[in-house]
Amino acid sequence: MNTATPHLLLSRRAALLASTAWLAGCVSNPTVSTDELPFDQAAAIAADGLIAQSQKLPAFVAKLINRAVVVDPMLEAGSGQQTALTHQLEGKVGARLRASQFELLPFEPASLGKAQYLLTGTLARLPHAGGRGGRAPFHINLALTDMKSGKVVAQASARARDDGQDTTPTPYYRDSPVLVKDKVVDGYIRTAQTAPGQPADADYFQRVNVATMINAATLAYNADRYQEALGLYRNALAAPSGEQLRTLNGVYLASWKLGRTNEAEQAFGKVVAHGIANNNLGVKFLFNPGSTEFWSDPKVSGPYSIWLRQIAKHAAGAKVCMNVVGHTSHTGGEAYNDKLSEQRAAVIRQKLVGEAAELGARTKASGVGFRQNIIGTGTDDASDALDRRVEFRIAGC
Repeated sequence: MNTATPHLLLSRRAALLASTAWLAGCVSNPTVSTDELPFDQAAAIAADGLIAQSQKLPAFVAKLINRAVVVDPMLEAGSGQQTALTHQLEGKVGARLRASQFELLPFEPASLGKAQYLLTGTLARLPHAGGRGGRAPFHINLALTDMKSGKVVAQASARARDDGQDTTPTPYYRDSPVLVKDKVVDGYIRTAQTAPGQPADADYFQRVNVATMINAATLAYNADRYQEALGLYRNALAAPSGEQLRTLNGVYLASWKLGRTNEAEQAFGKVVAHGIANNNLGVKFLFNPGSTEFWSDPKVSGPYSIWLRQIAKHAAGAKVCMNVVGHTSHTGGEAYNDKLSEQRAAVIRQKLVGEAAELGARTKASGVGFRQNIIGTGTDDASDALDRRVEFRIAGC
């Protein structure tokens, strides 16, 4: 039995209505810090900016607002990857929110109906080399989106020095054969940059439920639970709006880890078809240093014949023309890398033509050296493998 007086109940209802209207129509100024700070300090400033913007309600109304938050795992903006550093950022921001009386719920389907806010966050390298040791600093973007209205209610950014932070990709992204970035991931990145009062990106926000399923599958993959991961990726793929690059890629990765070669090849074919349809297919063919020979370790280059066969098959089937573009990491001189990247692209093109002769008239090879690096560190290890990719760009015939 509710013993509150009618007057008090009416006041609470009025406050809740006021809070709902505020969340739907509130426009705060984003918090922007342009100083290059130590990473932990920059993360704290960005998080505090979100908190300050979210606390601009009258005190009585603020007490009644649901302060539960779900965090969609943070990403590196250039690559769309999760890394050791994006996890560190997520942990720092989450701790700051908890200290300010926010409740952080697991990123699971059941939490979406309970949470008031969705937190997104990205790290991006700034284009100039201003960090210590000549390494460019990071740009942090954070946004809180109201789960009911779909509008961003707070956004903050800060700059962080790269003082030797660990940017190694997590296992799923380390093992991925392709650049796992499509319109959904791009929508996440745009949402983290969206000004308060504006709607979150529709391509992303309307698929948040599937994102929780993809996250569960990826956590299983990262923990070496490949059979579980495969089932979870397939469930996500079967869900409405589940046919995304992350799910297709996850089915391939888990199948390959389980030794199911035929299933893995079929799954990679779907990754290729998705990439060709969206003119977005960057594949991590790694070569021995300074050469056009594939990486000697069969654990790395073992599936390359499958990848080439499926790229040739789907490019020929779609009757598209392609520019095969080679990339190198930022090590060595510009002229040397331009030549090397073109030579590597030519090798890939030649192998594709060997699989499907009709591609001879519909493909060409070119190289851009390190001018289109995504990571840009020049470390030549797992953290910048995407800089040594080959892209397949659809071109006019």
